[in-house]
Amino acid sequence: MQNPKQQFADRLREAMIQAGLKPEPAVLERAFNLHYFGKPMTLHGVRKWLLGESTPPYDKIVALAEMLGVPPEELCFGLEVKQRIDVRRACWEDGIGYQEREIFEAFLALPPPQRKAVREVILAFAKAFEAESAAGEGVGARK
Repeated sequence: MQNPKQQFADRLREAMIQAGLKPEPAVLERAFNLHYFGKPMTLHGVRKWLLGESTPPYDKIVALAEMLGVPPEELCFGLEVKQRIDVRRACWEDGIGYQEREIFEAFLALPPPQRKAVREVILAFAKAFEAESAAGEGVGARK
């Protein structure tokens, strides 16, 4: 498994190719310094990005993303993380009906001490259900 710096370098090179740029330090240095209004990057600095020896700070990632036409989070973390988040969010959205949403909204409107009490009650019910389910599985396994 590659380390995060190497993964960033791979995504950076791929984004450069997709943007029509050669994934070479001189090309990146020239293009980046035209788009970034802070202290210019050196050839050695961008070379380290492309080789996976270092990653740029956030402000430079944002400039790279704008320059290459990709979202900064995609450049930093790749599409896999976004896809996993989207899948999890879709499960959450699909699994909740109107009544559950109404309960969540009421819960969020409560002051913190009451939220804590409601949370403890729900967790107690969940723990009891889990114990009951485990006991039921044990009985079924003996038959």
